[in-house]
Formats: sequence, structure tokens, C-alpha cells
Amino acid sequence: MPADVEPTWLSLLPALVTIVLAFATRQVLVALFAGILTGALVLYAQTGMPSDLNFIHRFLLPALGSEGYARILLIYLWSLGGLIGLWEKTGGARHFAESVGGRLARGPRSALLFSWVLGCVFHQGGTVSTVLTGTTVKPVADRHRVSHEELAYVVDSTASPIATILPFNAWPAYVAGLVAGTIELLPDTRAGIGFFVASLRFNFYGMFAVVATLLFALDLLPWVGGTMARARDRARASGALDAPNAEPLLPAPPEVHAHTRGYAPSLLDFAVPIGVLLGVAVLPYLLFRSNWIDEAFIGCALSAMLVAKARGMRLADVLDGFVRGCQSMTIGAIILGLAVTLGYVAKELDTAQYLVTSIGGLVPAAALPALLTAVCMGIAFATGTSWGTYAVVFPVAIPLAFALNPDPIYIQICFGAILGGAVFGDQASPISDTTILSSMFTGCDLMDHVKTQLPLALAAAGLGAVLSTAMVALNG
Repeated sequence: MPADVEPTWLSLLPALVTIVLAFATRQVLVALFAGILTGALVLYAQTGMPSDLNFIHRFLLPALGSEGYARILLIYLWSLGGLIGLWEKTGGARHFAESVGGRLARGPRSALLFSWVLGCVFHQGGTVSTVLTGTTVKPVADRHRVSHEELAYVVDSTASPIATILPFNAWPAYVAGLVAGTIELLPDTRAGIGFFVASLRFNFYGMFAVVATLLFALDLLPWVGGTMARARDRARASGALDAPNAEPLLPAPPEVHAHTRGYAPSLLDFAVPIGVLLGVAVLPYLLFRSNWIDEAFIGCALSAMLVAKARGMRLADVLDGFVRGCQSMTIGAIILGLAVTLGYVAKELDTAQYLVTSIGGLVPAAALPALLTAVCMGIAFATGTSWGTYAVVFPVAIPLAFALNPDPIYIQICFGAILGGAVFGDQASPISDTTILSSMFTGCDLMDHVKTQLPLALAAAGLGAVLSTAMVALNG
């Protein structure tokens, strides 16, 4: 948006149109496309420039040509899609699920607990956790009549939330870069990383989301919402893992898994790529505070190919598995491409900045953490990104909090509120990449996942906001 054009409430329209249509029609592609078109109309109404109506050149091409979408396509879809295709050829993931998960999972409860544990193990971020956990646990969960709505919730709610609780990933460095120099308590990136870690105890949404998911898996959560309860009862009673009108984003796998003839599945087919992924992602962070997430994904796929070849699979079969896995990501690539474009629309219209500036300065100190939680929830739900929300809110909210109360504990409470509030949207929004990928790799209909998960996520967010306010009162 030109610098001389101030954002107005119209900047909210693209996100609102998308979300309303997604719930009303259950057609996410149509909803996303309508949101992008609405963005072009809003921008034209604000600038009066006919060129802004050309949504292809104004929004679509810049977004799809961005480094962010290239990373999604190359790393999350092709690398991991190819890995999953290889696992179909080798039988590696299914062999792991049957030999390890099969021993641990004796019913729906233990199958969901196995899913929760793997979600915590794969804590590098929302995308890697959703893809790897969903792919690995789905055969086990399906066997024990766990509905795809239940599985998608456990996978999604141990993805981004756990990444903000266990800081052995790229999140601390990213957030530290946003807050460095904003106040005297945060003079540089190193101080920002330390402040991130110190604020984790106040990331109440992240903690409540992970704990609630554990209780859900153990069937100890006293309330799960009507839609989730119906999905659970349906699966247990009839074995119907999806609702009658469900349209999963990925085709259902064959009933009988047929890996490559003459190739004996081994735990190495699963353990070596996962070991490479976690080792390359975690060790450089622990030793050098370096982010090697992208390299970890690519190394994971390459190591899977090397293991399969070393264990006797023909090169043609290795490549065929990889390519078929990439091809299965086509629908996901289209949906995520449109979601990235809608995020670009929101950035161009200054949607998040409008929300922050409309509310900032009108709040007493005691209410600021809860309000920051709510604002971040709204922005992230509307834009589908926690990191994008962080980029807008942190540089504005931290100086605001410091002006209201310079006490470091108070700033940490506000810091944790922002961390958790944005993760809510990343987890619950129908246009978030983690929400979409959780649905894809658990075999769940996207809107069924959103509708069953949303009440539980809202309950955790509400409790987090209340506790943030209580912490301010106790610290006061």
C-alpha cells in the first residue's frame, strides 16, 4: 500500500470473506480465491489505481515468486512429500508404526498418546511436526478407530504450540530479531533470545494447548465440544473415520500396503532420515545458535533415498517413489499457494497494523496481556501465520508494555501473551499452513478439522488470557 494511504477497516474484508466462505461452503479453494479478489477491490478502493485490480500481477505472482512460498514448495511439500513417497516404496514409516506404535498402541487412547509423544518429539515447528507425525501415526490410529478429526487435533495441537515451549528451533532467534533494540531490556539479539526463554513460563496458551491435548489423548479432558464428541463416538461405534460428507485433501491410501517387491522394510528406512532431520536441526542450534531447518529437511529426504539404494532398491524405484510423493502434494501446493497469496494481501493492506494501532494506547496495564492475546489471536486467525503476526505485533507491543510498566516480569508476561495468542491463529485458522497440513496428512477434511478443533483451542486461549491477567495482578 502506498505510504500516503492509511489502512482502514476495509483491510479486514479479505480475511473476513475468506473465513466466512470457508465455513459456509466448505470449499477452501473458492474461499481463498474470493479473499484475494476482495483484496484487489479493497486496494483499488483505497488507491484509485486501476492496476491494483489486476490481482494476478499485484498479488498472485509476487506471493508465489517469494522466498517464503519457494521454501514451502521445496522444503515442506517436495522434500517431505518425496520422503513420504519413498516411505510408501520402502514401507519404512508403516514398519515403524507397526513395530513401535503397534506395541505401544493397544486402543484409541494409547494410539492418541503415541501421536502426542511423536508430536512433542518433532518439535521443530508446525510444518515438520504435522507432516511427520500425521504420516507416521495415521496407520496405527486408523486401526484403532481413532477418527481423523481427533488425530488431526492431536497432531495440530502439538505442532506450533510445542515449538514455542521447547526452544530448540528457529523460533527464539526469529522473535529475538524482531524485539532487539526495541527497549533497553533488549539491546541485541542475544538478549532477545534470553528474554524469549525467560518468557516461556508465561506462554500460557502454548502450555494449555499441549496439556489439553495430552488429557484429550488420555480421555481425561472433561469437555471436548459437541462436534469432536460426535466424531469420536462415530468412529468408535461404526469405524467411520470421516464424516459422511468429508472430502480429505489427500486420497486415501490403499487398504493393503504394497512396498517394492523384494525389498524388506527396516527401521533404518525410518530412523536414519528422522535422525538426520533432528540432528541437523537441533545440534547446530545447541552448539552455534544456527538455524539449519531447511538443510535438515533436504538432508532427511536425501538420506532416505541413500538408505533405500544402499539396502538394495533399484535407483529407478527410488526416484519413482520420490516423484510420486511430490505429485501427491499438488492440491496442497495450490491451497498453500493461495493461502500465502492471501497473507501477502493482508500485508499489502496493512491488516495487522490497522488492528494494532486501532487498539494500542486505549488499554490499562493490567488488561494489556489479555488484550495482546486477543489481538494476536485475531490477526493470526485472519492471516494464517504466527510469524507474520509476531513481525507486526512485537515491535509495537513491547515498547507499549514497557511504557506502561517497565518491570521485566510484566514485560515477560506480555511477551508470553503474544507468543501464545499468535500460535492460536496458526493452529486454528483454516488458512494456516499447519492447519492445512495437519488435515492433509491425517486424512481429515479441512473444515471438519477446523470445526472440531476450534472450541478446544478457544478454551485454552481463554484460560491463558485469564491467567495472564492474574499474573499481572499477583506481580503488581
